[in-house]
Amino acid sequence: MKKTIVIIFAITFAALNSSFTFSDGNDNKILGTWLNESGKAKVKIVKRGTKFYGKIIWLRDPNDESGKQKLDKENPKKELKTKPIVGLEILKGFKYIGDKKWEGGTIYDPENGKTYDCNIAMKDNNTLKIRGYIGISLLGRTTVWSRVKKK
Repeated sequence: MKKTIVIIFAITFAALNSSFTFSDGNDNKILGTWLNESGKAKVKIVKRGTKFYGKIIWLRDPNDESGKQKLDKENPKKELKTKPIVGLEILKGFKYIGDKKWEGGTIYDPENGKTYDCNIAMKDNNTLKIRGYIGISLLGRTTVWSRVKKK
């Protein structure tokens, strides 16, 4: 009888655990506006459901050489090449895993039209370490973003 109760408890706990997102109170600290390392773009990170996303809301140089709004011309999908870069969602599907880390998402680079697997770690409340990679995290590049302070 005790074994049955333990098994039922274990199954119930596993089922409940899989349906809830882990939170240690730090999951929403990523929300806000961030300046990328080069200072060329600001990305606003939001939460939809249990996942986190980010879109470009500002470019230092929003227009091309002809004075027209920069478009996502490097996108491999023909139908997306005419979308403006400002407003483009570049961070998708991140899940908070605890310890100020978000995983399971992707980052899109509009400069080369490529999408990479990505992990995010918060160094402190004003610094994000963004690691884009192909395959395994060891084969990637890390960039540091800074929080944009409200005026």
